[in-house]
Amino acid sequence: MTACVMDDGFTVAADGSYAARLCARPGSADWFPERWTLGGPEPYAVPLPGERPETADSQVLPLADGRVLIARRTGEQYAPALLYPSGPDTGELPLGAVAVERLTLLPPAPCGRRAYGLAPGADGRSTGVWLLAGGGSGAPERVAEIAGHCAGGAWLDREGRLLAVDRTPYAEPPGGEPPGAAGPPGSPEAGARRAGAAVTKTVVADLARGGEVSPLLQITEDSNDRLLRADPDSGLLLVRSDAPGEDRLGWGVLGSHRPVRFPEVLHPAHARLTPFAVQPRQMLLPESCAVALRVDAAQGTWLAVWRPGLRELRHIAAPPGWLTGNGLWTADGELRVPYATSHTPCG
Repeated sequence: MTACVMDDGFTVAADGSYAARLCARPGSADWFPERWTLGGPEPYAVPLPGERPETADSQVLPLADGRVLIARRTGEQYAPALLYPSGPDTGELPLGAVAVERLTLLPPAPCGRRAYGLAPGADGRSTGVWLLAGGGSGAPERVAEIAGHCAGGAWLDREGRLLAVDRTPYAEPPGGEPPGAAGPPGSPEAGARRAGAAVTKTVVADLARGGEVSPLLQITEDSNDRLLRADPDSGLLLVRSDAPGEDRLGWGVLGSHRPVRFPEVLHPAHARLTPFAVQPRQMLLPESCAVALRVDAAQGTWLAVWRPGLRELRHIAAPPGWLTGNGLWTADGELRVPYATSHTPCG
C-alpha cells in the first residue's frame, strides 16, 4: 500500500472502534474514503472507493458498526450515504438528500449509531440540526432549529440527547448593507458579518424536546465563550474565552457552580494549545481526567498531556506522520495517536 495525501478530517467513532478519513494517492486528485479499524491489536485501513472519485469537500464519519457515513455535495444539496466493505467492492446505502447550501457533520453521537449535521436555515437567521443516519424514517430529518449562527458541537450526555453548540445571534446588517455584501448566504463570512458585534456563547439544545435551548457558557456578559471539548462521564469542559482580557484556554465542570478556571499552564508564551482528546470513563473525577493537547509554536507542532489536578504540561514528541491534532484515550489511560508514512500507511 502506498502513502496517502489526506484532508484535515480524521474522525474516530464514539466507542473508539473505527475511524475514517478522506484521502488521495500522491499526485492524484481522486479522493476516496478510508476506514481504519482500531479495536484490534494493530490498526489497519480499508479503502472504500465508490464508482466515481469523491470531491475534496466530501465529509466522512464512522459509525460503531463499521459503516462510514459520507456526505457528498451534489449541486444545491447534500446526498448522505452509508459505505461498507463488500468483498473487493464498496457497498453503498443511499440515505436521501438534504436541500441546504452548506452542511457540517457533527462529532459522532455517543450511541455510535446516529450521525448528525448542522446546516444554516433558509432565512440565514437560524441553524438546523439534521439527523442524517440512524433515525426511524431511514431518511434525513431536521430534528431542531436553533436561532442564530451555530458552529462547533459537543455531546454532553451518553444518550446523545444534549448537544452543545457555539451560537452567535443574528443581527441585521448596519446601514442597510446590500444583500450579498457579507458573502454568500450560509457561508461562514456571512454568518460572522451578520452577527456584527454580537458575542458567541455556547448553548445546549435538547434534541428530545425539539431542540429546546438553554445557556451553558456565559463567563461574562460581553465575552466570547466557546466549548472545545466535553466529557460526559467526568463532566469536564474545555473552553476558549476572551473573558480574561485575551483569548485563553480554560476548564470547568458541567453542572458545577464554580467558575471556569484559566490556569497559566494552559497559556504558554508563544504557543497555542488545542485539546483534541479527553480520557473517558472517569466518572465524576474531572480533575483526574487526562487531556491530550496539540501544541503549535514557531518551532513546530507536538503533543502535550495535562490533567486539571496538576500544574504542569507533559510534552511528548509526535510520531513521524502524525495525523496532526487527532488521537484518542482508552479508558485505561493509554493515549493512541494515528500516523501514516510511506512505510507505515496505518499506524
